[in-house]
Amino acid sequence: MAFEYLKALHIIFIVTWFAGLFYIVRLFIYQVEALEKPESERIILSPYLNLMARRLWYIITWPSAILTLIFGFWVLYFRWGYMQLGFMQAKLGFVLLLYIYHFICHKIFKDLQNGKAKWTSSQLRMWNEVATVLLFAIIFLIVLKSLISVVWGIVGLIGLSLLMMLGIKWYKKVREKETIK
Repeated sequence: MAFEYLKALHIIFIVTWFAGLFYIVRLFIYQVEALEKPESERIILSPYLNLMARRLWYIITWPSAILTLIFGFWVLYFRWGYMQLGFMQAKLGFVLLLYIYHFICHKIFKDLQNGKAKWTSSQLRMWNEVATVLLFAIIFLIVLKSLISVVWGIVGLIGLSLLMMLGIKWYKKVREKETIK
């Protein structure tokens, strides 16, 4: 019974971590766009967006990432035999990539908190989709428990990534047309 509670807590913190990762990059986009606004708007928007990002990052996203890791190791302890299986090794590889993504987001966060935008809003929109691709990979691996399915999953992820990039480009054109009007 304890294992089921640990697994439930692990899943809950995965969900809150992803929610934080998805929303923080959206806030990064708003922060970058606020830095491009006239001084009068920037003075109002930037401190507010910085505060929102700081609260999200340190109160939700970081604690969720840490608790996901703790409960994930705890769950794995009860199912240590899974470490022998290829799907679990692949899943943990994607989880490692997710933590790398998290640390890169932390660097972006720190830069923006200091008023430095090294990424454009378009680059950040594409960056935001990386978490989506990793989410798909991790969920499909853990549910299907099959490396053969991973091959088809990777093909699907590549297709999904291409569709998302096309969607981003389309959205950018729509926004540009709205700005012109």
